[in-house]
Amino acid sequence: MRWRRAKDRTVGLLASVVRWIGLVFAAILVLHVIFVIGDANPDNGIVSFVTSWSDSLSLGFNDLFTPDDEKLRVLINYGIAAIFWLIVSAVLAKIIRRVGGSSL
Repeated sequence: MRWRRAKDRTVGLLASVVRWIGLVFAAILVLHVIFVIGDANPDNGIVSFVTSWSDSLSLGFNDLFTPDDEKLRVLINYGIAAIFWLIVSAVLAKIIRRVGGSSL
């Protein structure tokens, strides 16, 4: 009985970690969109950190659509990437719970 609770707790923890990672990735992408639309100072440490991470996290979505307006391009492409991370992390968490047989 104790092993089942421990297994359920471990599976639940792993699923939660996956969800949180997806949420953090999406938040970084949304911050990048906010910084670009708001004309944030690119030399600021926070802005440069978010920009460097967002380029990696966009996974090829950063040039999916190419409107002439730079702000619109960032809003659409990085917004889609953020939604992608939220969906993928939710699906993975659900799979982890199902495969792990968690009763939580």
